[in-house]
Amino acid sequence: MTLQGGLIRRRPAPIHMAQAVAAPVVSPRKRGVFGSPLTRREAIMGYLFISPWLIGFVVFLAGPIIASLALSFTRYSPGRDPVWLGLSNYTRMFGDDLFYHSLRVTTIYTLFSVPLGLITALGLAVLLNQKVIGQRVFRTIFYLPSLISGVAVAIVFAWIFNARFGIVNYFLSLLGLPGPNWLGDPAWTMPAFILMSLWGVGGTVVIFIAALQGVPLELYEAAELDGAGSWKRFQHITLPMISPVILFSLITGIIGTFQTFAVSYIMTGGGPANASLFYLLYLYRNAFTWFEMGYASALAWFLFLIILICTAILLRTSDLWVHYEGLGRK
Repeated sequence: MTLQGGLIRRRPAPIHMAQAVAAPVVSPRKRGVFGSPLTRREAIMGYLFISPWLIGFVVFLAGPIIASLALSFTRYSPGRDPVWLGLSNYTRMFGDDLFYHSLRVTTIYTLFSVPLGLITALGLAVLLNQKVIGQRVFRTIFYLPSLISGVAVAIVFAWIFNARFGIVNYFLSLLGLPGPNWLGDPAWTMPAFILMSLWGVGGTVVIFIAALQGVPLELYEAAELDGAGSWKRFQHITLPMISPVILFSLITGIIGTFQTFAVSYIMTGGGPANASLFYLLYLYRNAFTWFEMGYASALAWFLFLIILICTAILLRTSDLWVHYEGLGRK
């Protein structure tokens, strides 16, 4: 107590630290299990806005995927009830000559077109990354072909590779060389499709250009001071720095080539002599020509397994050749 102005004032009792810590904190608004009313309202509004996409995903994507998995274990044709077969559709593949043939055609196409496309795209990206007059115009010219749909590309190249009046054989005739029957000879059909695959490298070129512009210039300057030539700088700086982009393009390229369908369906119909019978075209025939939906579903899931294994192998071995900046590993 203290004496001030004739009045006795009592000092407040001191608050110990333990009491202050133990004192309960009273919230102005009690929160429920799912948060405050405002949080719940925002969540509901968010789900309402994305509900069209969710409904479309379930109805048009997730639903058919699950249905195809179930149908792959049955014998099913439109208008008839599915008959359970177990693993018969999957074991049937290993006795199907056309299955092996279509898989071989698709694998050969992938082994040649994907590396050739990556090398061509990277070479064009390096050239288009130089400081030259009309740089943006050249970039646009090389990118535009990738915007054309597969059907239009197939029709154009069916004319380009025509044995009688195609532009390719015309230029060969100017050189005094006989033009082959590109789409009519089984020996030349696959080379024609591989060459045609270079038409759409413009999208990969743009990705590589963006990767090249992300390489620090200090690395090139330091290498040049050390006496490294152009090839050494490209080999030891450019390629390691853009290797993650190369891995991405490699994976997407493999996925794309294993799904080749429109060009072979329109240009050759799988011929001649099944030389262009790609895996997806054979799957299409089983589903919509012979109406063996169960076997076609099994083929689709086997294709998914192939792509999954290829992607897993590439990702697993990427540590051997892919350099991640800042992580200190290759």
